[in-house]
Amino acid sequence: MKFENEFVVRRPLAACASVLESDTTITSLFPDTQIVSNAGGVRETRTRVSALGAETTVRFVFESRPDGGMRFEKICDGRVWRSLEGNISLAAVNPETTRVVISLDGSTRALVPEFTIRGAMQEQIEQMATALRRRLEQV
Repeated sequence: MKFENEFVVRRPLAACASVLESDTTITSLFPDTQIVSNAGGVRETRTRVSALGAETTVRFVFESRPDGGMRFEKICDGRVWRSLEGNISLAAVNPETTRVVISLDGSTRALVPEFTIRGAMQEQIEQMATALRRRLEQV
């Protein structure tokens, strides 16, 4: 299952990379998120969510990339996801404008049909894009 959202901001690529690197930006991508470890450009987060009718804790690892982007991966507990990975990519449109692309790629476990979470995941990537755009435009 693949999802993608992209937008353009009037901000140089280096400035966008700097904002993306901040802890505040990482915690703004998902509501009620906290960073539980941060070492060598790798951050682990913990978020309380309601998924499939139950409260649970979701953990992600975010890793900065040398090109200014970021890779992230859900630490899967096996209840819903077998794997869920994503990227935030930055590309200069011109010296003052940057294209931002958020992509997610994941597979559910065998007993969880993808159609049951497709809508929620589409909503999640849209929320991430809105939060990231807000951060990039405000700082």
